[in-house]
Amino acid sequence: MSDPIGNWDFYRTFLAVLREGSLSAAARDLGVTQPTIGRHIDALEAMSGTPLFLRSQQGLLPTETALRMKPHAETMAATAASLSRAASGSLGTVSGTVRISASEVIGLEVLPPIIAELQELHPELNVELSISDQVEDLLRQEADVAVRMVAPSQGVLLSRRIGAIKLGFHAHRRYLDRHGTPTSLEQLSSHRLIGFDRQLAYLRAILKDHPKLAEIQFSMRTDSNVAQLAMIRAGGGIGMCQDSLARRDPDIVAVLPGAIDLSLETFVVMHENMKAAPRCRVTFDALVAGLQSHIAH
Repeated sequence: MSDPIGNWDFYRTFLAVLREGSLSAAARDLGVTQPTIGRHIDALEAMSGTPLFLRSQQGLLPTETALRMKPHAETMAATAASLSRAASGSLGTVSGTVRISASEVIGLEVLPPIIAELQELHPELNVELSISDQVEDLLRQEADVAVRMVAPSQGVLLSRRIGAIKLGFHAHRRYLDRHGTPTSLEQLSSHRLIGFDRQLAYLRAILKDHPKLAEIQFSMRTDSNVAQLAMIRAGGGIGMCQDSLARRDPDIVAVLPGAIDLSLETFVVMHENMKAAPRCRVTFDALVAGLQSHIAH
């Protein structure tokens, strides 16, 4: 068996077992046999001199050693994926694979037509769209280009400020017909409010500027912004969403417009080393143009 220290396959197996919680599920995920998975884990345990997983009723649980290894294995995974994307593109041509990272709402509601048009113009370009409200690390090359709702702080990142996406309270006409329309922030407390279950970076920034919003009691909570938007569209109550998204549906009504000035600063970001890659450069430019149009409308 090859040395596990320098063999990426062993760490890919390790991450799959961490993610799936069993050897059999990891084997299905990677498309290999369960004995192969077992041999890889045995080799890593022999190298570390300690067990990496303990059996339990919930499946295989990682030991402290496995948890210490996890971030390093994830860095290897990101590097391997980045190398694969870099190798996929031909010099001077827009081809190969580019990975875009964006939040749920942006990724599902805004980017699809931008990406579709981008691929019409460059049919040899393959796109991976990573949708998450967690910020993927461009320095570790977990993504090539990212749309962020917070300003990048690393100096080696190339960024373009798109502008401020306006937010506001909105509700479906059906809900307002049944329950009335509040005329003050104080009256919100008598309505069914749709809100967030946990505070991500952009929410902490909003609450810092508007601490009164932290006192609002939500009757429906979710950590998915898309689920919040779906509940607003379903007439489930009053929630916060982008003004530009609300304007797409004539039955979604702005509630207390102008009562609080809320907005999300938006940036398109990539590592400065990626600007020489045609696949990344055209993607960066397409996202900038598409998001500027989204904000303008």
